[in-house]
Amino acid sequence: MEKRIIECVPNFSEGRDKNIIKQITDAIESVENVKLIDVDMGYATNRTVVTFVGEPEFVVEAAFRAAAKAKELIDMTKHKGAHPRFGATDVCPLVPVANITMEETVDYARKLAQRIGEELEYPVYCYEFAAFKPERKNLANVRAGEYEGLPEKLKKEEWKPDFGPAIFVPKTGATAVGARKFLVAYNINLNTTSTRRANAIAFDVREKGRPLREGNPITGPIKKDEHGKEIWIPGTLKAVKGIGWFIDEYGIAQVSLNLTDLDVTPLHIAFEEVCKKAEARGVRVTGSEIVGVVPLKAMLDAGKYFLKKQHRSLGIPDEEIVRIAIKSLGLNELYPFDPKKKIIEYILQEEEEKKTRKKLINMSLKAFVEETASESPAPGGGSVSAAIGAMGAALGTMVANLSSHKPGWDDKWELYSDWAEKGKAYYSELLKLVDEDTIAFNKVMDAFGLPNNTPEEKEIRNKAIQEATKYAMEIPFKVMNVAYNSMEVMLEMAKIGNPNSVSDAGVGAIAAKACIYGAFLNVKINAASYNDKEYVNLLIKEATQILELAIKKEDEILKIVNEKIGI
Repeated sequence: MEKRIIECVPNFSEGRDKNIIKQITDAIESVENVKLIDVDMGYATNRTVVTFVGEPEFVVEAAFRAAAKAKELIDMTKHKGAHPRFGATDVCPLVPVANITMEETVDYARKLAQRIGEELEYPVYCYEFAAFKPERKNLANVRAGEYEGLPEKLKKEEWKPDFGPAIFVPKTGATAVGARKFLVAYNINLNTTSTRRANAIAFDVREKGRPLREGNPITGPIKKDEHGKEIWIPGTLKAVKGIGWFIDEYGIAQVSLNLTDLDVTPLHIAFEEVCKKAEARGVRVTGSEIVGVVPLKAMLDAGKYFLKKQHRSLGIPDEEIVRIAIKSLGLNELYPFDPKKKIIEYILQEEEEKKTRKKLINMSLKAFVEETASESPAPGGGSVSAAIGAMGAALGTMVANLSSHKPGWDDKWELYSDWAEKGKAYYSELLKLVDEDTIAFNKVMDAFGLPNNTPEEKEIRNKAIQEATKYAMEIPFKVMNVAYNSMEVMLEMAKIGNPNSVSDAGVGAIAAKACIYGAFLNVKINAASYNDKEYVNLLIKEATQILELAIKKEDEILKIVNEKIGI
């Protein structure tokens, strides 16, 4: 299962004392599996914005520890700053990044809010998607009156906090905990030094647009409707805020955008629209920059968008798709764009690999083979079977990719791209199972290593052994299923793929069958030690059926392959 990832961006009402902020970020980093991404201290605002990411449970724990430390160290009775605020931990939004829904994120945000309110004993409000009441969705409404207005605000029934006591805590104030969409700060570079032109382009695209003026469109008075309300001409992009500015460091003007909902306006659409509006004003876009970090999906969506425009297959490795996105968006123009430092999932992956043993799939082929040949019992036949299956599915994917680019088949590129994407999904899943099989083996070994002296210890050990053994059966069984399903790609590519690569489809089928047979042996050897024989019999029956179907499918594919080869 893919890891669920959320981002937390708490804002603390302290931007001048580095020691205080260091203690708060230390509290965050005291939680394992959380990665601190950025700490942005502002002297004038007397405010620090901290960004960290990780799996939801760990992020929520880190956010609570940070709020507790802020309560301990920050004194709101002495706070002055240019930014609106009403508490030591002023706002604390949670943001879904990968493999988690907004509804799930809201649940985590409300649990965090409840814990802060009840354990730290001060008022907490929920805002944005986590709001319990419509009028509390907008942060500005929740924070209206700021810290100084809290004593009177808390007396009003309509502003009773969602969690915590409805009393004014002078030292700490209040906190707003929310759930919101991921925000990307995205600047688009122009071949001009004119802030006015950059502003004009920003007004063309931002959702708010520009005011409608009488006479001179720049200096004329703003037109008003019959109710005296200003009339605005909306821009072309929803969920986008924007302004133009000049950057001394690079000597260029930029259109600076905040993309507040990537599902509504993704990176590539914002880039393309600014290109269009810039060209209409005689200005050229030369590149762009992402300030801070970005979810992997945003980069993959951008890369796929540009690949589709070229009628190129999308079934290529993620790293290649990201590279296309970087080139197409011009993200290397001002300074190198390092995916390992800018893409959230890659940052977490690198951090995890520092703490754990190197993954088998990240080894060179030579190192993997030598690791398998060593005296260690893992990796063994299960991991090798999954690796063989991944290579088989990769061969089917290769044939689809080659077919999508075959001269004279231009009208079929999308068909083959779809098959390549299917193949990619299969080999990606099998690659994960290479390491998962070794993890399953290690779980069994760990269970056998548990204490075994008292009756209670024996019971705990036996239960752990059975649970680990069941898992060690389920992983190779999953390998069998995925590898068998991947054979649909090899079959279709044998039928309609590039005839020059038909032998590769055949080899892919042979590899898939070998993978299935090897995984089946691992299911059986673990099943021998599992006590629930009814479960074992059912699993073995299903596994046997998969193997029989795979043998038939391999025969079908090889018959087509050999007929096409003709020798």
